Amino acid sequence: MSSEQRHRPDAERHYQNAAIVVHWEPRFCIHSGQCLRSLPDVFKVDARPWIDVNAATADRIAEAVMLCPTGALHFERLDGGPQEPIPDAPTISERPNGPLFVHGQVRIMGADGRLIREATRIALCRCGHSENKPFCDLSHRKFGFRTSAPAGSEER
Repeated sequence: MSSEQRHRPDAERHYQNAAIVVHWEPRFCIHSGQCLRSLPDVFKVDARPWIDVNAATADRIAEAVMLCPTGALHFERLDGGPQEPIPDAPTISERPNGPLFVHGQVRIMGADGRLIREATRIALCRCGHSENKPFCDLSHRKFGFRTSAPAGSEER
């Protein structure tokens, strides 16, 4: 990683050992905490580096990474283990008072026809206030975006 990347908060980061590389793209992370809750020995928000790929098996790390609803985390297996599967059909799930989570092979194209992002997991803004459109950046919380979600639903 170059010194320029180290000082840019939105620069992609890579954490690697002989079995797996975990890629983290901060500009897509909305801190849902799925990684932290599923594998706290690997994903440690207060540590630097915050991802310790030596603290669990590649299989367990891959499982935790696939829980990331935004695609900010991805992995590449270097040990011959299975890569992230691509779902047959995309699904879109509304988050109460939050983004749309898209899971499946998705290509986001700009108005000019250029590819903005291709991924299997994405969080799309639906409040209209994101500074990272069309992706969620948690602006819905700052602006008090509300949906008509059922009572008792959890915001993320």
